[in-house]
Amino acid sequence: QAGLIIKQRENFGRINMSSITYKERVLSSQQLKKLSEHKYSCTSSSLLDPWLQPWWNWLVSMTPLWLAPNLITIIGLVVNIVTTLILVSYSPDGKSAPPGWASLLCAFGLFVYQSLDSIDGKQARRTNTQSPLGELFDHGCDSISTVFVALSACISCQLGQYPNWLFFQCFCAIGLFYCAHWQTYVSGTLRFGKIDVTEAQFTIMAIHIISAVFGSDVWQARIPLIGGRWNYVILIGITLGYLANMINFSKMFVEGGSGKNGSSVAGTSVLSPSIPLTMVILPALIIAQKSPQNIFTEHASLYILAFG
Repeated sequence: QAGLIIKQRENFGRINMSSITYKERVLSSQQLKKLSEHKYSCTSSSLLDPWLQPWWNWLVSMTPLWLAPNLITIIGLVVNIVTTLILVSYSPDGKSAPPGWASLLCAFGLFVYQSLDSIDGKQARRTNTQSPLGELFDHGCDSISTVFVALSACISCQLGQYPNWLFFQCFCAIGLFYCAHWQTYVSGTLRFGKIDVTEAQFTIMAIHIISAVFGSDVWQARIPLIGGRWNYVILIGITLGYLANMINFSKMFVEGGSGKNGSSVAGTSVLSPSIPLTMVILPALIIAQKSPQNIFTEHASLYILAFG
């Protein structure tokens, strides 16, 4: 009887193992072929990138050849996350003023992240290790960083005092990043405008530095003669930037995709990427507005991190 029980357990183990193993490949042979044929395509008319190229070229020349490009990316991301979480720890509701040194540290962390993110591709070409996987990893880390960068800027401006604006700014940043890659999915080329990621990052660094020097309360001060608050200026400026980018993005639907009959590069509808984005933003909006416990207004920073 003991032998029978042992045999039954062995059979049960085999059944469990077989149930969690894939009988088919995750990617079909055709998809793998397309992946091997993928070539990174990018156009940029950024105002700041040409000025920063000498710094990035020098930095990559000082980087050891044994340092993997993906490791460079992850180091930058970790620095960015840690410095932002320090800021969040002092202002989990987005309303409390963080200490100046935390804002300054966050600016430094963003600069480190930006620099390392700009040289990982150069290191890959330098060591002949570029691949579609590296591109996926790089942009995956960028997507995570976008949440932390947007949130850190809102905390430095104490936007938690205006919860709806904080929600709007953070999710617009996330949405714009998503739309940039949506456009790439449709056209096959990642496009950067004159005022894009690099310019936005330096603007946020400036916000952190101003908050560190003058205190976060400076954004609540009224502007002489005009009467409005300084944080309103930031909000209006960023919103106009969002609108300009969204107008450029909408042109994609008029032009159509690079695939067959105006479809995406994968041969799917150009509207199909809207589904995952909606499945994140819509629940976040509903819960923020309808929560009886006021989860969002009471814990704005943590809420953005949860849904971002």
